[in-house]
Amino acid sequence: MKQATLQQIKSKKWIIGMVHVDALPGTPMHSSSVKTIIEKAIEEALKLQNAGVDAILIENMHDVPYLNKNVGPEIVACMTAVSLEIRKQIHLPVGIQILAGANKEALAVAQAAGLNFIRAEGFTFAHVADEGYMESCAGELLRFRKTIGAEDILIFTDVQKKHSSHAITADINIKDHVETATYFCSDGIIITGSSTGKEALIDDVKTAYQNTNLPIIIGSGITTTNIENYWNFADAFIVGSWFKFDGFWKNSISVDRLNEFMCKVSLLRETL
Repeated sequence: MKQATLQQIKSKKWIIGMVHVDALPGTPMHSSSVKTIIEKAIEEALKLQNAGVDAILIENMHDVPYLNKNVGPEIVACMTAVSLEIRKQIHLPVGIQILAGANKEALAVAQAAGLNFIRAEGFTFAHVADEGYMESCAGELLRFRKTIGAEDILIFTDVQKKHSSHAITADINIKDHVETATYFCSDGIIITGSSTGKEALIDDVKTAYQNTNLPIIIGSGITTTNIENYWNFADAFIVGSWFKFDGFWKNSISVDRLNEFMCKVSLLRETL
């Protein structure tokens, strides 16, 4: 099952659309009822599905400022509720990320809600994130996946992730990071720019592509105008900000921007 999904990603070049869940209870920006949060998340997911994306990724992006690997039960419960309701209405593969670095919690939610993958930060090599020092988690996370019987859930892992300083691993290049994540049993490598909405360096993407047999996923900065530059060196593209009104991640999804993007993807699939 897992290998079939990985092969599908590589052969089709997935477009993974983001559902940025509104701020959850207890977080500084929270203002809506859980019912309203769920309804909006479903609405955004249906826009993505109707436009023809290949998968959906749910994320608690509005929960700023994020906690460092230490989200509370209220976040886990709400993300489970959102995920279950989206799963009922969406026939595509669905994944989840819980910020920041709450990878075991994300895996538990995915298992409970029948999701297909998670996005994990801090998988290999320590770094300094917005939230503070973040240690690597690969050994603990994969043992947890084994313990709860969630081995069919894919774990896509950020390498030298955005919003972080990597000075403490400055003597380790992108090739080393990719090879280590592969050796530590990642299911896919995510390459990003320096922050949300920022393009990944094409040389980083090429290096990753040349040094692993895992899917290479672009995790930030993809637009209608630049996706062609990455097309031959990546297997999947996570798109959030570009689908929003004015290209700003806090806004709702613009169906016009979404459809324009997917038209470009259709052309690329036909011509390249």
